[in-house]
Amino acid sequence: MDSSASVVLSSPCAKLPNLEGNHGNIEKGGVAPFIDSAFLQKQSQVPTGFVWPEADLVSAHQELNEPLVDLEGFFKGDVVATENAAKAIRSSCVSHGFFQVINHGVDLNLIKLADDHLDKFFKLPVEEKAKVKRCPGSPYGYSGSHADRFSAKLPWKETLSFAFHQGPNPVVADFCKSKLGKDFEETGRVYQKYCEAMHNLALSITELLAISLKVDRMHYREFFEDAHSILRCNFYPTCQEPSLSLGTGPHCDPISLTILYQDQVRGLDVFVNNLWQTVRPIQGALVINIGDTFSALTNGMYKSCLHRAVVNSQKERRSMAFFLCPRDDKVVKPPEDLLCIEGMTRKFPDFTWSDFLRFTQYNYRPDETTLQKFSNWLLAADNNKHL
Repeated sequence: MDSSASVVLSSPCAKLPNLEGNHGNIEKGGVAPFIDSAFLQKQSQVPTGFVWPEADLVSAHQELNEPLVDLEGFFKGDVVATENAAKAIRSSCVSHGFFQVINHGVDLNLIKLADDHLDKFFKLPVEEKAKVKRCPGSPYGYSGSHADRFSAKLPWKETLSFAFHQGPNPVVADFCKSKLGKDFEETGRVYQKYCEAMHNLALSITELLAISLKVDRMHYREFFEDAHSILRCNFYPTCQEPSLSLGTGPHCDPISLTILYQDQVRGLDVFVNNLWQTVRPIQGALVINIGDTFSALTNGMYKSCLHRAVVNSQKERRSMAFFLCPRDDKVVKPPEDLLCIEGMTRKFPDFTWSDFLRFTQYNYRPDETTLQKFSNWLLAADNNKHL
């Protein structure tokens, strides 16, 4: 095995070179505009900062809804059903890193209730939402079109993100109560329960992923038991010129797994077989995307899902993305038995999730090459130590 594969980054990513130059980062010390849906919905034309290159805007002409994996047999301990689910997951993850699940065990009434609470926050006046505005370098809080991070290719959306981890304190509920006041206590309780349900589902999916890879079925589940995850609520306003802008540009999620609930308004596209394909919402189904960190945990065998969100001129769209992330100090590396089974050599150096997260917050706008760019920097930094 290449000795460079054992590198663990310990220095803060603030020391990374600024790789964001071609991605439109706002100059340090500058004042970013605070842009929310009220601003966006008043625009008869797309402001320059929100215009995306034509290559990113190519329309999707096909639908992608397979595989649709039924988890009922897995939860009941049915060996044949579990093997079939694992085979379907393996095929899609080797190809493009996307699948959907039904009979997933998450109460559909809880999902609807969480969806109902989205408008309660996003319809607030901008000064109220600003009370929980995310700080630079933090993924948590409110962001109006990520205007605090970029000056070009801005996403046509708003987000509200919560930190979540299992423990004696209900961190999501406490955040809502302390930052938004008594009017949002119920909202906090709903999203706390939602995160707990998604965390449990995510652990079950990691177990299925291990089965699909033919490694110890508890390997990934144990790795993520103490996960520090993120819930991101997304609101996409109507856009008068949807052919010029995107709700979210093409990217792979840097996290491990994404469990996405989307309402019945189409908007999610996945890049498969060199084509953008739209994911038609299926009632009761949840979308699962493989992210860069889990791809690294499989030594690149499972692909990060390249996806985007489009907007339209007729309907607003809402979604909720639960991002499964390892605890900050966990070292990300593939299991040795996977390397042996597949006869693989290491593709990526070891890293911690906290360092990868800082890389995406300060130095590089996530796209389809983020993991490789980060890995190249780690290897270069290690080589420099020995010069």
